[in-house]
This record gives sequence, C-alpha cells and structure tokens, in this order.
Amino acid sequence: MKRIGITGPTGAGKTTALNALTSLGAHVIDADAVYHDLLSSSAPMRQALTERFGRGILDETGKIDRKALGGVVFADPEALSDLNGITHRFILAEIDRQAAQAEAEGRPAIAIDAIALIESGAAEGCDAVVGVLAPKEVRIRRIMAREGISEEYARKRVEAQQSDDFFRSNCTHILDNGGEDPAEFEARALALFRPWLEKNQN
Repeated sequence: MKRIGITGPTGAGKTTALNALTSLGAHVIDADAVYHDLLSSSAPMRQALTERFGRGILDETGKIDRKALGGVVFADPEALSDLNGITHRFILAEIDRQAAQAEAEGRPAIAIDAIALIESGAAEGCDAVVGVLAPKEVRIRRIMAREGISEEYARKRVEAQQSDDFFRSNCTHILDNGGEDPAEFEARALALFRPWLEKNQN
C-alpha cells in the first residue's frame, strides 16, 4: 500500500488534492484532527504532557485545556519544541494504526495531510511527499474568504509559515495551484496520483 504525504502552507489547496486522492480510493488521515482527538482521548499522551508542563494545563475535569497549553508553549520556543516532541510520537503511532487498518481494508493508499509533515518526521515513512503551493496573495485571499478574517491577520498567518523554497527542497513532487478553476487543479492532481494508485491495485 502506497503512503503519500500531502503538505504545504495554509490556503494553497491541499483539500482539493486530498479530494482527488479520496476519489481514487485512498484513506485520508488528517494529522491535525488526529492531534486534537488524542488531546481529548489519549491518557498516555495526557500523562506525558502533564509531566512536562504541570497540572495547570488541565481543566476542572482533568482533560487537556488547549488554551492553557497554548499559553504555556507559544511564547517559549523550547516548550513548543518539547510539545512537538511528545505529541509527534503519539500522532505517528496513530497514523501507523490507521494505515494498518486501511491496508487490511484493501485500500490502495493512505494520504497523510499535515502542514508539519516534514518537521514531524512523518514524511520519512512516505513513498512520496507532495507539496501543494500557491502564490502568497492567492493564499491570503482564500484564507480571508474561508475564515472571515482580516487581511492583516491572514497576512500574519501566511508569513509565519514555511517558505515555498522549504517545500520545494523537501518534497518529492510539487503541485502548483495558481488560483485557476478548482476543477482544473483537481484534474492535474488526479493526473499525478492516478498512476501511483492504479499501479498498486494491479
């Protein structure tokens, strides 16, 4: 079973590329959704985070308070690095579990959707790493429309992410999404992915 990593900055069009993979029978794993699910459901991860950051990150029910955790780590690069070190380990284990399940179901591929695919180490286990890129101004307009935020805030979000050069240097394939018709971009994504998945099914 092929393992495909999908990454790239926010607003570039990863969802359209993932829709193309879903239509070809791939099982999509959203690393961000896995993280949020584990925050609320994984007792071992909760214990590891509490041991590192203290009980102040828990709410009154004993669950992780995401705002409290964010307040601890986002102003402290070392704390953020420790958070990533702890959580990536659990996320990668859950990705492996879902991959085994997808393989047992006879899926031709899994697609791992993660902005931090490369930094987390998840890219190392992928047969292909596809970076979805789009011009900065196109991404800003998309984020503003999608999330109803100001241009200033959208610009800050875009500036805080990795550069196109980072993705071009670390991905095996690049899908450039210049803001054309979404159906046209999806067709190009299908043209890239279809041979990989059909080869696996033969």
